Amino acid sequence: MTRRVTLRALADLDGLGFDAVIDARSPAEYAESHLPGAISLPVMSDAERARVGTLYKSSRFQARRLGAALLARNVAAHLEGALADRPSGFRPLVYCWRGGQRSGAFALILGQIGWQAAVLEGGWRQWRRLVVDRLYAQPFPAPLWLLDGNTGTGKTAVLARVAARGGQVIDLEALAGHRGSVFGLAPGAVQPAQKGFEGALAMAMARLDPSRPVLVEAESSLIGQLRLPPSLWQAMRAAPRIELRAPLNARAGLVTRNYAAVTANRAVLAERLAALAPFHARTVLADWQAMAAAGADAELAAALMAAHYDPRYARQQARLTPPTAVLEAVSLDSAALDRTAERVMAVVGEAPAMSQIQPA
Repeated sequence: MTRRVTLRALADLDGLGFDAVIDARSPAEYAESHLPGAISLPVMSDAERARVGTLYKSSRFQARRLGAALLARNVAAHLEGALADRPSGFRPLVYCWRGGQRSGAFALILGQIGWQAAVLEGGWRQWRRLVVDRLYAQPFPAPLWLLDGNTGTGKTAVLARVAARGGQVIDLEALAGHRGSVFGLAPGAVQPAQKGFEGALAMAMARLDPSRPVLVEAESSLIGQLRLPPSLWQAMRAAPRIELRAPLNARAGLVTRNYAAVTANRAVLAERLAALAPFHARTVLADWQAMAAAGADAELAAALMAAHYDPRYARQQARLTPPTAVLEAVSLDSAALDRTAERVMAVVGEAPAMSQIQPA
């Protein structure tokens, strides 16, 4: 009999000890959302699943027979492909939508080979229930701090440096696949689906130490097309803020480096600039397009921040309480960003006193 595993909390996933987590659902289901680290080995393609579903309405028997034949063929392909090099002691955890026929049949075949296969009780649906409970019903699990500041002040780089120094960080823009502005989506990139974003975020929250502060970048309720869930958004609105400041020329240089993938494609850059048409006069947009065409990237970055991003940021700040700390830097090179990260950790209580840290 195939072993069944019950997941009662998101953090339990880290301690299950399986060699692989196999998602037996269709590719479209997997693309929308899947357990962290799961590999997609579908027992039916999207078209095959639709075909079986249509047949099921007229004949359950014929649908089950067709489904079994498709499953057998696809599992055989996985055994000769993705699973071909797995050793005799392989321990996979298999799941489908609700831990039923697809994952049960797949795990049964794997077990007959001699592998210690198990099925996730309740499947993806049970995982999704835990995600929704974490994000929509429970408060944020740890003290939260916001890292704020104008565009180009190095917030993302500082977050990474805080994490490298052992600080607790959730990089929302990395999880969302978007840097939070009209230029924030890398050329050719696609954001994850909302459910996929929520699953990754819920797992990041489940792994936090609730006794220690957590740093996130200040965001609006939307990152690209993805919405921040209520527990996090409410915590962010009430959290103390650390504001980073730097000179415009230093910020322009950092932005130019960070968005090199966008500026390297002049057609994409022109398209992103055109998206700002609702906010600025045609003459202003024409000047920006001319800078882009001439390759004046640093000049363009400075102009965009001065005329578009900085005024928007100022309006947002006017509605908020003053920041808990303001950290100013005269440059944004690697050494300066290192020092800023240390100063941020000092503010949140995760580093030596600020008096022991040199100004950036």
